[in-house]
Amino acid sequence: MTPGNNGASTPEDDDPFGYLYADGQANGAQPPSGGYGYPNSVSRVRAVGERQYGQQPPAAPPGHGQVPPQQGPYGQPNAHYAAPETFPGGAPTAQQASTGTGGRGGGRGGRGPNTKGLLIGAVAVVAAVVIGIGVAMLGGDDGDDDGNTDNQAGPTATQSQSSEPSASSSATDDAEKAELPAIDAKALRLSDGMSTASDVEGAQADGGVYVTGFNRVGAKVTWTINGIEEAGTYRLDVRYGIPGKDADATLLVNGKDTTRPLNMKNFGGTPEGDWERGWQTTWATVNLTKGTNTIELACNEGNKCDVVFDQLAISEG
Repeated sequence: MTPGNNGASTPEDDDPFGYLYADGQANGAQPPSGGYGYPNSVSRVRAVGERQYGQQPPAAPPGHGQVPPQQGPYGQPNAHYAAPETFPGGAPTAQQASTGTGGRGGGRGGRGPNTKGLLIGAVAVVAAVVIGIGVAMLGGDDGDDDGNTDNQAGPTATQSQSSEPSASSSATDDAEKAELPAIDAKALRLSDGMSTASDVEGAQADGGVYVTGFNRVGAKVTWTINGIEEAGTYRLDVRYGIPGKDADATLLVNGKDTTRPLNMKNFGGTPEGDWERGWQTTWATVNLTKGTNTIELACNEGNKCDVVFDQLAISEG
C-alpha cells in the first residue's frame, strides 16, 4: 500500500499520516478533516516545518472549544500567560523584594534592619537617662545643703567615731610592745670589780656610758625584770662591744643556767684591737614567767669574757 488516503473501505489499511511524506503528498494524500475520529473536532496537525512559532493559532470554529494558546519564542513574554504577581494584590516579585526599602539582611540583594539608626537611638536613650540621673542628683544635693546639713555631718561623725576603736586598739598594741622592758647596761646590778666607762665611742646608752670589767672569772651583771604580763618565750637582745675577737658569757634565767652560752661573736669581722668598730648586737631565747624575772650574764670558767655591755632589751620571741 502506498502512503495516502485510499478510502474508507479498509480502515486498517488507511495511513492517516501519509500526507506527511513526500510520496504521499505526490499521490494526493490530504490531512484528515476530522479530529482523528472525533466528529467536529479541530485538527491541529501540521506538516513538518509548516508551523511557525510566535504566530497566533487560527480561531476555532464557532461553537467549539477555545484552542490552547501556542508557546511564543523562547525568552519572549507570552501574551496568554501572566504571573500571579502581575494581578492586583499579587505577591511581589523577587526584584521588587530585593529593591524595596526593607531591612538589610533579608535576602541576598536586600537590606537588613537599619542597625546604625537603632544604635544611635539606643545611645541617645542612654544619654538621656544619664543626664536625668545627674540632674536628679544635683537637685538632691542642693536640697540637702539647704535643709539637712546636720544629717550630712552625722554619717561622717559616726564613721570617725567607729574608726577610733581601731586607732585605740592599734595604739594599745603598740603600747604593749613598748612596755616590754629595756635597760642601759649602766643601770644593771654589777658584781665587785666591775664599773662603767665612756672612753670608747659608739655606745648607744645615755651619755655613751657602758659597763666594763667583765673580763675575769666571777664577773656578773644582773637585770631584774618587772611587769611581764604573760609567761612565755621571749627574746633577749644584747648590744655589746669587742676588740675584734669573739666572746661569750653564761646566761642564767631565774637562777637556772641555759643550755648554751650567750654568743658574742665578731659578726662584723672588725680588726682585732679596734673597740670603736666592735659594737654589735646578739640575741638569745629566754623563757620568762608572769611578773618578775631575773636575767644574769656571768663570766665562768671556759667563757671568753673580753667584752663590754651597752644595752639589754626584751622583745617578742
